[in-house]
Amino acid sequence: MTTEKTDNQIADALRAVAERKSVTDIYFVACGGSYAHMLPNQYIVEREAEQLNGIALNAAEFKARAPKRLGESSVVILCSHSGNTPETVEAAEIARKAGALTISLTHDLGSPLDIASEYTVTYIHEPTTISPIHSASVLTRLTFGILEAREGNKKVKDLNQALAALPAIVESVVKDHESAIAEFAEAHKREAIIYTMASGSNYGVAYSFAICILQEMQWVHSAAIHAGEYFHGPFEITDFDVPFIQLIGVGPSREVDERALAFAEKYSKRVTVLDANDFGVSKLPESVAEYVTPLIFSPVLRNYANKLGEAKGHPLTVRRYMWKLEY
Repeated sequence: MTTEKTDNQIADALRAVAERKSVTDIYFVACGGSYAHMLPNQYIVEREAEQLNGIALNAAEFKARAPKRLGESSVVILCSHSGNTPETVEAAEIARKAGALTISLTHDLGSPLDIASEYTVTYIHEPTTISPIHSASVLTRLTFGILEAREGNKKVKDLNQALAALPAIVESVVKDHESAIAEFAEAHKREAIIYTMASGSNYGVAYSFAICILQEMQWVHSAAIHAGEYFHGPFEITDFDVPFIQLIGVGPSREVDERALAFAEKYSKRVTVLDANDFGVSKLPESVAEYVTPLIFSPVLRNYANKLGEAKGHPLTVRRYMWKLEY
């Protein structure tokens, strides 16, 4: 797969969006880790759009909810790495039947999701790194591209500049945190539960790490706690020996993260803090920094996950039920 191919696919999809008579809503639809990638894009629409509505939905919920606004003024962006996720394929079919413009991301052309969608964008998949043609980057490019096409948003240039800088930033962060990653793995290899916490654009990363890494790939009990919700129930489970991973972002939600962190660190001695300000975010255009921090946190955390799997003797590829049983 080449950058040019992905760039052309994105351009074709955005051209179709621009030619649409009306666009009022963007639905971000997927399952699991792909759904988690959609959450930062809903955040972008909420922060940046003047008229457009954005909503991220699990694909099964999209079908069950049957949004009344779904129709010719809708753009539905879907994602399934294999292109075979039944709920996501069905969501594409439902959206297209309703007259919505469907744009799907999948790793495999010719897959059911590709066939069900009007436009398909392919991407590279290497979870420990990032580039402008990784799936999360492609989604961000599509979102800002739609905002530019429909509302004249001016941040695409800054976004592209930031995305070009991310590979080197992530590589540097992983290298600088090599010892910390190894220490985390050794200290947590026998933990039965690890909580993840974040807010703003980074909540999707915490959610993905909790359900796709800790629960699915490591069989560790976990929950993704929204930092703003921490004081409305979850903080009651905080104790000196309860492990937390907390992501501290930039932008307006940073104070939400910092308030939660202050309490968590006061009562737990097991808080692992990843702060975007320590990751070179200041080198990025300020106008888009908060939107690309998830694209830094995600591959960095995957390096933590790989090392944890090694320490536990439980490779991330091992499953108990997934792909083995009917469900």
